[in-house]
Amino acid sequence: MSYLRFLLENRLFLLAGFLLTFTSSFGQTYFIALFAGEIKDDFGLTDGQWGGLYTIATTLSAITMVWAGALTDRFRVRQLSLGVMLLLALACVSMALVRNAVLLVIVIYALRLTGQGMLSQLGAVAMSRWFIATRGRALSLSSMGFAVGQAILPISFVALLVAWDWRMLWLVAAGCIMLLIPVMQTLLRFERTPQSMAKDIQALGMGGIHWTRTQMLRHPLFYMLVPLILGPAAWGTALFFQQVHLTEVKGWSLAGFVALMPVFTVSSIIFIFITGWAIDRIGVKWIVPFQIVPYGVSFLVMAYADTLFMAGIAMFIFGIGQGMQGTATAAFWAVFYGTRNLGSIKAAAAALMVFGTAIGPGISGALIDLGVDFPDQMIPIAIFYFAAAILAGVGILRYQRDLPLAP
Repeated sequence: MSYLRFLLENRLFLLAGFLLTFTSSFGQTYFIALFAGEIKDDFGLTDGQWGGLYTIATTLSAITMVWAGALTDRFRVRQLSLGVMLLLALACVSMALVRNAVLLVIVIYALRLTGQGMLSQLGAVAMSRWFIATRGRALSLSSMGFAVGQAILPISFVALLVAWDWRMLWLVAAGCIMLLIPVMQTLLRFERTPQSMAKDIQALGMGGIHWTRTQMLRHPLFYMLVPLILGPAAWGTALFFQQVHLTEVKGWSLAGFVALMPVFTVSSIIFIFITGWAIDRIGVKWIVPFQIVPYGVSFLVMAYADTLFMAGIAMFIFGIGQGMQGTATAAFWAVFYGTRNLGSIKAAAAALMVFGTAIGPGISGALIDLGVDFPDQMIPIAIFYFAAAILAGVGILRYQRDLPLAP
């Protein structure tokens, strides 16, 4: 089935997945970090204090995700998305009003939990459940929401930031979310739900069984994948979180750096589709170990970049990794652990990913306060990425033989 035909036949469900991932943008680090300079000035925070505050809030959201993410095994996406999107809009309004640093932690916690955490989880679990043989294509199309958000929101809001107060822009973000809620409810009016799916179309995992989260956490493969899950989350988040600091150190303008986002988006979109096609053709097990390699290469290029042109090359390579990771990782859990308990299984992985986004800004901010600029941190980060790829490859090569044979 061609991408175009697949898109037309499943347009309502695919658009729902797209909007879920797009709306998550308002709780993603790259969006929140656009206002880092204004937040630090208003609250009198250093880079390390701002990173530490962000780490605390995001860690709390990661802990909550272990429980909240499992709700996708029990409730319709239509019901959950309504509640989560309303809470995300409320968090955006709160960001416009908050005046106390302690309350700021709570607001960021809410943004991270509902945006990056739950809406990303809903998008990935829905696509993995609703589509079996075409899971790769479904995930690639729905993941476009991440790419489009990264392409248009930073440029748009940085442009508005020139004339508008940063707090007002958070009210604009809340308004955007409220406009999308009725669209989402309409799209999912006839939702495919876990409860309505026949057992014979559910996909089995390793050993021909549906794994529970407890079983997954007792198996060595999960721990061999921990660096692969943590790496892009931690250090990719740090890259966007420290973009104001990075541009200052490199002598670039923030607007010029943010203008590179379409370059990043183009490569991300290209490899979203390539990865989705490859998953359906050759299997996700052959892709996952390689998805992290472009991250390492991009960090090496960015570390030595002295012009925005070279930074653009680094962002293009970074986008390759982002495109591969967003599609391949989401498909991996369904293939290796089955779909019956996918929500709770992916919730554990999502919590680990969110925790990664917590420690990245905290560690990088603390090192900046100690005099280690972020570009200097990028070389050891690149080494971490390459080591994670090797460890994941060894684990998948060992345990892929336990996968059930295709019918």
